[in-house]
Amino acid sequence: MLVALILIAASAHGVLPARGDVSAHSILPVYDAERVHDKDAPDDGAALQTTYSPDDCCLAERWGVSRVEAPRAWQVTRGDQSVVVAVLDTGISKDNQDLADRVVSEVNFTDSPTSDDVYGHGTHIAGTIAAIAPECRLMNVKVADDRGRSEAAVVARGIVWAVDHGARVINISLAMKASPELEEAINYAWSQGAIIVAAAGNRGGSEPSYPAYYSNCLAVAGTNKSDSLALLSSHGYWVDVAGPGFNIYSELPQNQYGYRTGTSTAAAHVSGVAALIFSVAEDSSGNGMANDEVRWAIESSCTPIMGDGVGEGLVNAFQAVTATVSSSLP
Repeated sequence: MLVALILIAASAHGVLPARGDVSAHSILPVYDAERVHDKDAPDDGAALQTTYSPDDCCLAERWGVSRVEAPRAWQVTRGDQSVVVAVLDTGISKDNQDLADRVVSEVNFTDSPTSDDVYGHGTHIAGTIAAIAPECRLMNVKVADDRGRSEAAVVARGIVWAVDHGARVINISLAMKASPELEEAINYAWSQGAIIVAAAGNRGGSEPSYPAYYSNCLAVAGTNKSDSLALLSSHGYWVDVAGPGFNIYSELPQNQYGYRTGTSTAAAHVSGVAALIFSVAEDSSGNGMANDEVRWAIESSCTPIMGDGVGEGLVNAFQAVTATVSSSLP
């Protein structure tokens, strides 16, 4: 069963069962919308792209970075090079030095001849993560081919590889049928101290999406600039938190930037926040790992927003980081 890229895309430590008893289902292929204007829906125009400039950090264009209060969080931490975020996607562009210099390891599980990002989605996701956690490092785990396709078994292999090679945060902006192999990989990652962030999907309803639905994933819905649920975002009781997912500006291949809308971009914001928290988190539960503390910090510090099915609300990097530091003080 091919996987569709989601492009519009705290509990105690231990292995947890999936939320509820939902049968396996298929997710229709949906792809990130290009830049949109006055509504949460895709238009037919091309994404706005500009030539990359090393002197232009584009922070003003990245409204989501400010909305999750990452700049305030940087007063406490900008991340740490020891924190590696695995991007399980279509690859990360090798020609964008702003990102390529951050990639510490890579692997290609597809039939593509290259681990480079030909499709464009993985680079956009990686750029958002790096914009929020500028001192953290990236891991390029290519599990979707040059047409944006993959399989659950490939994603499962990618998760295990990422964990075994040191990933602390794993971003998954994919949707697929429920799979025992995939769930086993998710549970393995959690048991080894990683946190898995997964996009909730862009179907606009409450039907669960996998792997986001699994309890050991942090399921992320998307919000717009009014801090309400983006029109295309999936939502429901199984969603944990929300992140900016509308008109998100980030890197693209060939040293360009562009806008994308979808829960995959929302997940990227949350992965960036998780990376910041990992840089200051300590094991307070005594289990030898900090992923349960990181998840608690994310979920307990959210900003409440309007609407149902968005979990604890909009992630807040500053509140999460300061709460983590405060809980670590004697």
